[in-house]
Amino acid sequence: MSKSKKFSEGIQQFGRTLLLPIGVLAPIGMILGISGAFVQPYMIERFPFLGNEAVNAALVSIRTIASVIFDNIPLLFAMGVAYGMSKKDKGIAVFASVAGYLTIIATMNVWLTLTGKMADPEIMTQVGQISVLGIQTMNISAAGGIITGLVAAWATDKFYNLQLPTALAFFSGKKSVPIITIGCMVGLGLTVPFIWELFVGILMKLSVVILSTFGPFFTAFGERAFIPFGLHHVWNAMFRFTEAGGSYVIDGETYVGVLPALNEVLFNQGPNSQYWSMMPELTRFMAQQQMLITLFLFPAIAFAMYRSARTENKAEVKSMLITLVLTAMLGNVTEPLEFTFVFIAPLLFVVYAIICGIGAVLLSLAGVAIGYIRGTIFDFAIFGLLYKGTNWQYFVLIGIGMAVLTYFVFYWAINKFDIKTPGREESNNIDSTLLKEKRYDEVAGLVLQGLGGSANISSVENCITRLRIDLNDVSKIDKDVLEKSGCTGFFFPSAKHIHIVYGPQVEFVRNALDEIR
Repeated sequence: MSKSKKFSEGIQQFGRTLLLPIGVLAPIGMILGISGAFVQPYMIERFPFLGNEAVNAALVSIRTIASVIFDNIPLLFAMGVAYGMSKKDKGIAVFASVAGYLTIIATMNVWLTLTGKMADPEIMTQVGQISVLGIQTMNISAAGGIITGLVAAWATDKFYNLQLPTALAFFSGKKSVPIITIGCMVGLGLTVPFIWELFVGILMKLSVVILSTFGPFFTAFGERAFIPFGLHHVWNAMFRFTEAGGSYVIDGETYVGVLPALNEVLFNQGPNSQYWSMMPELTRFMAQQQMLITLFLFPAIAFAMYRSARTENKAEVKSMLITLVLTAMLGNVTEPLEFTFVFIAPLLFVVYAIICGIGAVLLSLAGVAIGYIRGTIFDFAIFGLLYKGTNWQYFVLIGIGMAVLTYFVFYWAINKFDIKTPGREESNNIDSTLLKEKRYDEVAGLVLQGLGGSANISSVENCITRLRIDLNDVSKIDKDVLEKSGCTGFFFPSAKHIHIVYGPQVEFVRNALDEIR
């Protein structure tokens, strides 16, 4: 395998590893968002029952529990990356990552002490320091966890079968992995402080572009552009958790990245705070971009596809498209619909990404300030309609306008260039009966058959909507059989790696596939 292909596959795998911690952050973030919103004085004034002692205590307790996850994001990334990147023993890799992360934050604490750079706790955030698990250290955020996870995965794959002399045999094999990881992280903990300032400087220069007037275009366009490659999570994490998204001072404390600052303003400061005026600046990179897509652009795209379908296929296509749109509106899962046209009409997908970028800029210019991370109709109802000063009316007006534009662009392109979107095939192969009836064992059987049997599969993973499978020989794939399994599409992001799209039911297909392999 050439170095370029090996590097490409490595990047693909790395992108997949971020799904585990991000997948945890999404639902926990929703819980934190709802509980945090409903305990604020602003909400209690509007809905007095929220001030009931028992109700308030329950919501505060839920917020406290959920906030623990967000307070330890780097540790989640360390474990998630170690699990995803290791090929030999994922369990020992995760264990080593925890030990390694504790080591690097403690080592940087020692470095700060010895160099006399340890700041007073009251001002530590202003000089790039933070308290993690009770240890005051340098604020390297999610990057510290990612670095630790990569080191732990490397140590696992390289040394899990290490043989040592008899006198040291107790430390051989898997037990050597966390020890080696700890040693590496001590070295990195003493090295990182010297290069971190350079890295932060690069991110700060990038933030000049992201935080400009047209910054929302780059973030929204970039997320859509990276989706076919499964790397949009990497893109989002960059400006959500690093200096690329800017640094924000709130009540004398510095928050690095858009998401920590948004959490503070949205859930702790509240609408009556002087910092509420920061909301349009923060939210322009977050949920409102996604809401524009799920609540307005998707119905327009689906309607254009339905209108363009063959008459004999419209009934079946209508059912499928409604399901895909509702999946996005209710669950913030966009890939199933996007994958119906991205690979058969990549230029149309680029135009779609541009429309998303333009819409994001218009929302920003209109001062729309709708949090949070996800783009569901529930987020719009809570963070758009219930809060003051969100300018949700402009969001609706812009959304309608962009939906009309999107509909005519798609309808024209599909018919002008005869794009084979769902329902335009000569013989409609869409058959989601097995998935609708939850016959996952039969779906898995077809997947196994379509991929050439168990011997041809080297590894199976899944994200929110897709099976991600490494193959030994792609020539053994039977595409007709895969289509019969009810998938909405499949593609090859790299030479021997296939993605098969099943939507939110993918985890059940994955479990069934694991059982019969």
